[in-house]
Amino acid sequence: MSADADHTPKRRPTRAEAKARTRRLLLDAAARTYARKGFAAASVEEIAEAAGFSIGAVYSNFGSKDRLFVELLKERASEQVSRATEIVAHAQTGDDPVPALGRLLANAADKDPDFAPLQAEFWLYAVRNPPLLETLAEELRGPRAELASLMGKALEHVGAQPSVSADAVATIAMALFQGLLRQRRIDPASVPDELLGQAMRWLFAGIAANGTAAGTQAPEAPTPGPQAPNATAPTDPPPLDSSPDSSSEDDEEK
Repeated sequence: MSADADHTPKRRPTRAEAKARTRRLLLDAAARTYARKGFAAASVEEIAEAAGFSIGAVYSNFGSKDRLFVELLKERASEQVSRATEIVAHAQTGDDPVPALGRLLANAADKDPDFAPLQAEFWLYAVRNPPLLETLAEELRGPRAELASLMGKALEHVGAQPSVSADAVATIAMALFQGLLRQRRIDPASVPDELLGQAMRWLFAGIAANGTAAGTQAPEAPTPGPQAPNATAPTDPPPLDSSPDSSSEDDEEK
């Protein structure tokens, strides 16, 4: 082998690759800075410096500090939904994906500790600045639509009534995830790994029971009696099924 073969010149990144890298570094720096200092106290200069870029890189890629924050929150929400979709899509026939969804909650709380503070931080900022509420709502519609597709297949599996909206179930699932995520950050012992999965079991068991009651004469319910605090749900969740999706965009570097 010749000496020249050991010194193959490195390929220069394309312009698109360089822009994507710049955006990635700015978003990561923004996540750390916003979570540590809060939205109001974090400056564009500080974010740019933490990422190793000039202030101009922030404005050319995102346009404003507000827009950078919205993009960050949208990206994090999309990542969580995509991971949930992949977990379900890769589950073998007959496997129960719910324990894996529970681990998704644990990973989000424990391995991405900035996620819950970022959600809370921007929610507070947005409700105090009403023009941003619609921007935030619009950006989060994409991840929720992806989750609604996943929920729609689950609703078909349990024989839900047509009046049960997949979008509404997706909204409930997102609220469950966000609420349990925050609670786990406050008191980890109160939200064990399997709790999100158990909550989804209860949700779909209720939907399935409602469908049975609407379609046929349901059997008479037993007389309620004392229940153990850790009683499990009566019905396993449907084997969910779906297909992933994603999104990204934009400009510029140093």
